[in-house]
Amino acid sequence: MNDRNKTGTVFALSCLIGTMVFAVTLVLAGFGTHVGWWGFRRGLAVLRWSAYAEAALVAISLAVCIVSFYRKSSAGLLLSVVACAIGIVAVSQPIRMWMTFRTVPMIHDITTDTENPPTFDAVLRLRKDAQNPAAYGGAEIAAQQQKAYPDIAPLFLEATADIAFDRSLSAARKLGWEIVRADAGLGIIEATDTTFWFRFKDDIVVRITAEGNTSRVDIRSLSRVGKSDVGTNAARIRTFLAALRKTG
Repeated sequence: MNDRNKTGTVFALSCLIGTMVFAVTLVLAGFGTHVGWWGFRRGLAVLRWSAYAEAALVAISLAVCIVSFYRKSSAGLLLSVVACAIGIVAVSQPIRMWMTFRTVPMIHDITTDTENPPTFDAVLRLRKDAQNPAAYGGAEIAAQQQKAYPDIAPLFLEATADIAFDRSLSAARKLGWEIVRADAGLGIIEATDTTFWFRFKDDIVVRITAEGNTSRVDIRSLSRVGKSDVGTNAARIRTFLAALRKTG
């Protein structure tokens, strides 16, 4: 191995180590927030800057890969290819989050009924440290939701209110929500869901009302922190309604 190839191999190894370090840092951005090492804003900052660094290292590793190929340096080529692979996998989720963030409104409260949204009761005791209020934001929030998520609407089931309630509760449990309140008499289910990475707590209320021979199911999902939910609440509502349809 000549000196140039040795230098290239060392450089490729450095890129590999760097991508591994920042891959771990990306994971720690969410883990550290969850365990209380830092607040969620600091965690998001760690995520953002680690993603920038990881993306830069992917670009550098790609360049090293090309150079190693032309210099016929098998060691440098292998190390740089592995560095590229690790970096791309690590940075893919932050990139998806950023792309979603750019396309959704800065809201964190989504409901199938914007005129008379379901209200929270039992979960309020769990929201003592929540930065976002439980009161609905009104017409401005509703307008932003309807523009961004026009498909979010009540679900009408060909079932009595009691059956619709049981189906709703079953769907909520299958989705892994923590049930806080289940009142069949009032047709109300309150629950909490936890996001995967940063372990953010979001609160949900489901309301079932009888309408003749059918039942109307409304749901509201609200984040405790953050101005934008990056589409999480709308996705959760869609998933719940889809699961509820399948139970019929």
